[in-house]
Amino acid sequence: MSDQTKPLGFWMCTALIIGNIIGMGIFMLPASLAPYGWNAFLGWAVTLLGCVMIALVFANLARAFPQDDGPYAYFRRAFIPNEGELPSAPWRKGVGELASFFALWSYWVSIWITNATVAIGVVGYLSSFVPTLNQASWFAPTASLGLIWFFVAINIFGARTSGHVQMVTVIIKLMPMLGVLLLGAYVLLFEPVLFQQYVPTQAPSLAGTTAAATIAMFAMLGVESATIPAGKVNDPRRTIPRATMVGTMLAAFIYIGVSAIPLLLLPSNELAQSSAPFVDLFQRYLPGQMSQWIALFVIVSGLGALNGWTLLVGEMTASMASHGVFPAALAKSNRHGAPAIALVLTAALASVMILMNYSRSLAQGFTFLSVMVTAANMPLYAFGTAALFVFWKRGQLQSTSPRLLVAAAVFAMLYIVWVSVGIGSESLLWVSVLGLAGLPVYWGTRWWSSRS
Repeated sequence: MSDQTKPLGFWMCTALIIGNIIGMGIFMLPASLAPYGWNAFLGWAVTLLGCVMIALVFANLARAFPQDDGPYAYFRRAFIPNEGELPSAPWRKGVGELASFFALWSYWVSIWITNATVAIGVVGYLSSFVPTLNQASWFAPTASLGLIWFFVAINIFGARTSGHVQMVTVIIKLMPMLGVLLLGAYVLLFEPVLFQQYVPTQAPSLAGTTAAATIAMFAMLGVESATIPAGKVNDPRRTIPRATMVGTMLAAFIYIGVSAIPLLLLPSNELAQSSAPFVDLFQRYLPGQMSQWIALFVIVSGLGALNGWTLLVGEMTASMASHGVFPAALAKSNRHGAPAIALVLTAALASVMILMNYSRSLAQGFTFLSVMVTAANMPLYAFGTAALFVFWKRGQLQSTSPRLLVAAAVFAMLYIVWVSVGIGSESLLWVSVLGLAGLPVYWGTRWWSSRS
C-alpha cells in the first residue's frame, strides 16, 4: 500500500488519539478526584508531564521506523537480535520474543475488555432515552452486543470509514467540554469570588498525589493510539509524531480544564457523591433541564471511543498475526483493507465479557478485570520506553537532540514505575497472570508455524 492510498492522515490520527483518550470516564473524573483536593491538581501536573513524555517516546519510535506496523514491530526490532548476533547470544531471541509478546498481549486483552466496558456504559446512559431497555433483563445486554457488532461492521468497511466516524464523534463529544470551559471563563471574568468559595482544604501529600495521578492516568490511556495502525497511515514519519503530540496535548488540556472547574465551583463533599458532575455544575450556575443533554453527549463520547478502540484492536491483532504470534489467518485483509477476521474474533471476545458482566455470579469478577486495564497498559509503555533506550544506544534515533529525548524517556520510565506502585500489587499480580494466560497461545502458534 503506497502512502497515497493509505487512508489515515493527520486529522484522522489526531481524532483517533483524542477520541480514544476522551471516552466516558471524563464525565465522572471530577467526582473521582474530588476527595483528593489539591492533590488532584498535583496529580494532574505529574500525569500531564508523564503522558507527554510517553507520547514523545512513541512519536519518536514512529519517526525512526516509519515502515514498521506499530509497537510490536518496534519491540521485535529492539529486543530480538538479528541473524548476525544469534550465534553469540541465542537465548536473547527467545527472551526478546517472549517479552514483546507479553507486553502486546496484555495491551491487546485490555482493549477488548475496554470495548465491553464502554458498550455497557453507553447502554446505561441510553436507557434514559429508551426506558424499554430496563423492562427485561436481556434487553440491555442485547443492546450492548449490538453496539459491539455495529462498530465491527463500520470498521469492516476500512480504516477510512472508521476515521470519518471518529472525526464526527470527536467534534460532537467536545461540545460539553467546551461548555464547561466557557462556564469557567464566564465565572472567572464576571464573578471570580465564586472560585474562592470551595477551595480544597486537603493538604498536599505524596500518597494523595500518587492516588490522584493513578486515576488521572486511567483517563489518559490512549496516547499511543496513532502508532497502532501505522501501516494504514499516510506519511507515517511526519503524521504519527505530529498527531501523537497534538492529540495528547489537546486531550490533556481539555481534561485538566473540565476537571479543575467543577473541583473549584462545587463543594468537594457534594462533588464526590455526584453521579453526574457536569449536570450538577450546570444546574447550580445555569439552572435548566441539562441531564438529558449531558447523557446524550456521554453516549456520543462513548460511541466514538468504541469506534476508535475497535479499529485499534483489529489492527493490533492483524499486526501480531503478521509477526507469527497469532494464527496467520488473522492478518488477512478484505477488499476494503480491513482485518475482518481479526475484528470478528475480538468482537466475540468482547461479547463474552459483556455476557459475563450481566451474569450475577460473574459480574464482580468482570468489574475487577475492568480495573486492571490501566495496569495492563503499563508493560506496553515500559517496553516502548526501553526500546527507545536500545535504539539510542545503537544510534538509530531520528532526532536532532537525542540526549534530550533520552532524558524525556528517563522521566517517562520513572513515571511508569511510580504509577505502577500506585496501582497496587494485587492488580499488577493479576496482570502477570493475564500474561501467563497468553503463553499457550504463544507456544501453540509457534508450534503450528514450525510444522507448517
